[in-house]
Amino acid sequence: MTSTEETLSNLLKEDRRFEPPAELAAHANLQEEAYARAEADPDAFWAEQAERLHWATTWDQVLDWSNPPFAKWFVGGTINASYNCLDRHVDNGLGDRVAIHWVGEPEDDARDLTYAELKDEVCRAANALTELGVAKGDRVAIYMPMIPEVVVAMLACARIGAPHTVVFGGFSSDALADRIVDCGAKVVITADGGYRRGAPSALKPAVDEARGKAAEAGFTVEKVVVVKRTGQDVDWDESVDVWWDDTVGKASAEHTAEAFDSEHPLYVMYTSGSTGKPKGILHTTGGYLTGASYTHWAVFDLKADTDVYWCTADVGWVTGHSYMVYGPLSNGVTQVVYEGTPDYPERGRWWKIIEEKKVSIFYTAPTAIRSFMKQGTDVPAQHDLSTLRILGSVGEPINPEAYVWYRHVIGGDRTPVVDTWWQTETGAIMISPLPGVTDGKPGSAMIPIPGVSADVVTEEGESVPNGSGGYLVLTRPWPSMLRTIWGDDERFKDTYWSKYAEQGWYFAGDGAKKDEDGDLWVLGRVDDVMNVSGHRLSTTEIESALVSHPKVAEAAVVGAKDADTGQAVCAFVILKEEAGDGGADIVDELRKHVRKVIGPIATPRQIMIVPELPKTRSGKIMRRLLRDVAENREVGDVTTLADSSVMDLISDGLSSGSSED
Repeated sequence: MTSTEETLSNLLKEDRRFEPPAELAAHANLQEEAYARAEADPDAFWAEQAERLHWATTWDQVLDWSNPPFAKWFVGGTINASYNCLDRHVDNGLGDRVAIHWVGEPEDDARDLTYAELKDEVCRAANALTELGVAKGDRVAIYMPMIPEVVVAMLACARIGAPHTVVFGGFSSDALADRIVDCGAKVVITADGGYRRGAPSALKPAVDEARGKAAEAGFTVEKVVVVKRTGQDVDWDESVDVWWDDTVGKASAEHTAEAFDSEHPLYVMYTSGSTGKPKGILHTTGGYLTGASYTHWAVFDLKADTDVYWCTADVGWVTGHSYMVYGPLSNGVTQVVYEGTPDYPERGRWWKIIEEKKVSIFYTAPTAIRSFMKQGTDVPAQHDLSTLRILGSVGEPINPEAYVWYRHVIGGDRTPVVDTWWQTETGAIMISPLPGVTDGKPGSAMIPIPGVSADVVTEEGESVPNGSGGYLVLTRPWPSMLRTIWGDDERFKDTYWSKYAEQGWYFAGDGAKKDEDGDLWVLGRVDDVMNVSGHRLSTTEIESALVSHPKVAEAAVVGAKDADTGQAVCAFVILKEEAGDGGADIVDELRKHVRKVIGPIATPRQIMIVPELPKTRSGKIMRRLLRDVAENREVGDVTTLADSSVMDLISDGLSSGSSED
């Protein structure tokens, strides 16, 4: 197959544009000229962004790329991430500013922490960890609900130079044990439990199990620090377990932050690996903090003195690290942190919080947006959302209809939507509109932000022309880039740098296209591309075509083996509530709709109406499981699903038949 045949077919066309509001454009943090300035001298541009932070020692060299793919940024500089998120704001007279409006899931459960209060708590936790034997370079695992103590724990680790690994509280004891052993975490910080849909959900038992499994693997966890959140009964081992209140609560609030080398490890974040063994993505202090702080300020046009910011991500994912902890706090903004789910105890819980806390910048996932579309417009209409000025999207490409709904219904047609592409590995946003510069285009991440260099290329590394698709690569190092996979440099090189080793480009497996204007559309994992009659089709675009139908709330598309066409398009569709069951002709109606929007080549062979889709707890659709169903295979491992019963519903529905011509 030639390289031109191997490029992705370009399917959807989008003509809608949304100009930035004039007022926002006039006072935007980044203006158009930043692109040219960054392009002309990337090192000088990144040095300028690093200077937004406090450095104990200034660097001698911006970037050392002498041993690719192992980058060193701000060489010779020393810095402390916790000091930058807390002390410097207090020193600048902002100690009384609210850092965190924390909202618990039970409705009457909320507390505010000022920057001064947060700093004191972090200092206590830093002293307590030191007392427990944690020193510079030791790893600490954090397995907690969305409570203020999770932020305190992370910043306390950063303060003493102990790299943290946060494990999402929904993960199993096996997943926790794997991560504890892989990075050698000597201390685990957890809680008795958290609240989920009105009921306490235990965490400490999973830690006890994980500790046992780690011991079987020959690794000993020395201490477990437990926050009392729900008051559940917990098993207790006096030799290992300590209560947060008995350690942190009694420690001194006096602590001097030590400055560490710019390349000192800040945290390890595990992401799933194709081999089954999770990859421990290592981020280091100076470059990562520069990237998180700059992008948070630039992409959201942050005005820290007046904005109230809310990122809905859980801290167990990288979005929670960059855009709930390190980005917002380094910029000194007031933000919301929420413990619960979007629709408990009522459907409009999120909108109620936005109204009450006067949120001005809101950052969430397309999955959440589509679940609200499914509910309709009545629920958000009951709340005053007029304080919102910028909306953001993260986690996967946002389909155009969800983008327009989000802008119209939540943003009142006045708010730019920043559709951001980045990864655990990139540490910070790479491709996004700038709200004061870019004419928003529904579904497109647009172009790399100033300082970042990206392209869409063929298998051979040729840049594709406008109107074509291929592989998304980053062509220059950036400060917040991953430094390696913890303990496995070879896997790091092989996974991210081997495909375009000659060019020295980073490639992590996403496909993308350039539209006729040269703007980028991220099309999801290359693994999710289908080959139908010699055409390489992206699942994302066909999903978007389905969601543009007025009865459809969400869709997932997979390619299934087909004797005639190689692969056939199989679609799983969730209807909006007002559409009911969609009627007898809904499958035919949807098939015709796809044919009209994209063309006959993309017409689904099979459309199945389902009540839910299989998603991970971070909201990503697990298409692998849907492929199993579509090809009549035994459904594979479902341990990372938020709700494993979903697969039973889908399999049952399929056997009752829904759809072939």
